[in-house]
Order: sequence, then C-alpha cells, then structure tokens
Amino acid sequence: MNAFSFLNLEKGTENTMVIDKGLSPDFINDYLKVCGKYITFAKFGWGTSAVQPRDVVKEKIENYKKYGIKTYPGGTLFEVCFSKDVFDEFLKECKDLGFECVEISDGSMELKPEDKDYAIKQAKKAGFIVLSEVGKKSIVLDGELEIHERIELVKKDLESGADFVIIEGRESGKSIGLFDEKGNVKKEELEILAENVDMSKIMLEAPQKNQQVEFILRFGNDVNLGNISFEEVISLETLRRGLRGDTFGKI
Repeated sequence: MNAFSFLNLEKGTENTMVIDKGLSPDFINDYLKVCGKYITFAKFGWGTSAVQPRDVVKEKIENYKKYGIKTYPGGTLFEVCFSKDVFDEFLKECKDLGFECVEISDGSMELKPEDKDYAIKQAKKAGFIVLSEVGKKSIVLDGELEIHERIELVKKDLESGADFVIIEGRESGKSIGLFDEKGNVKKEELEILAENVDMSKIMLEAPQKNQQVEFILRFGNDVNLGNISFEEVISLETLRRGLRGDTFGKI
C-alpha cells in the first residue's frame, strides 16, 4: 500500500505529453518506473526517430507501451516526408515501427489547407490517433497569426478528424503561440480560444512551470499539457494534485 494512500488522490483524466529527444531504452525503462503512469503521449521530437537505430526506436516504443503510453514521431518528420512526396511510406514506416499516433503539422513549411485535410484523413484511415498542430516555428511567421486565425485552423483540423490539436509553444515557451517574449501567457488570447473551441481537444504546449500553473488554475488539473521534459513529469503531477505551493488549496 502507498504510504500516502490516506490522501485519497485519484489520477485524473489528463493528457501529459513528454518529448523524447533521443533517450536510451534503458533510461526510459528505469525512469518510467517513477513516472510512467502520469504520461499519456511521448513524442520522439522533430526527426530524432529517423537518426536512431531502427531496432532502438522499436525497443523504446515497446518500453513506452508497457505503461500504456502512446508514441509518435515529431511533426517536422512528417513535414519532411510530405514535402518529398513520401507520405504513404512515412505512414507505413510509422506503423511498422509501432507508433500508435502521428503528428500532422506545418510549422516549418507552407501546407495547403486541402493537403493538411488530406494528411489527417489518410492518417486516420490508416488507424492512427492524430495530433495536428497549429502554429509556426518561426517567431516572425507565428506572430502574424491572429488568435481568430488560430481558432479557425483548430476548427478545420478537428473537422478533418484530428483527435487533438496542439497549440505551438516550442521547447522555449517564449514568443510563440499563447506566450509573450518572457514566457507569460497571453490571457486575453487564451480566453478567446477557450470561448470558441472544446478545450478537451486542445493540447497546450507548456514547457515552463508558470505556464503549467496558469493552465491548471484556469482549466483544472485535467488540462492537456505538452512539451513537458522528463525531469518535470513528477513536478507537473504534484501541481495537478495540489501538492505544490503554486496550486495548494486552489484546485
């Protein structure tokens, strides 16, 4: 029995997404003993799954599966493959490796709306859970997107069949999407987003603690949060459960 079972803390229905930047299978296997039950998705960041030995990628995916964690390659790898006209091969390789999800994004390229719609639908048809992403990697280009434009893009992706839509925040959590240059949440834009979309379908990238706190206090401890580093998984879970000063007595 857990020594702290008297706290009667039940796991919520939240989705926590972590970034695997090239961790070893042994590290993953050991660390998931500590925090595996608090992770829902593991993203093999960018194109990292393409530059690791294939057998290692498969081993890592199996390690995640032991804890019910769904894996997928980063959106940049999709963009590279789609731009080179090997999207079908990309989906087949994802299936062969054991990925259960794919990310459809256009953060580093210009993707026509009809092409993104096609990609989402084809990925769903192939049996994948689809996480699409809205936002640009470039601070300049992302800054040109008004909140109402983001909302329309979110709605289009959901209509195409995306299971979740990720709001771009990058690993820095600064000057992108819902964050200003200091990493503070743009509260007015956040409220406009919340008023117009189903937040249970939104994955908010939130690499910084202040962002995680803000989103938890606003939407509850089951809010979907992404781009969480491995060393922050347990910390985030304590925030979700009110076991850290920032959320103690507030949720």
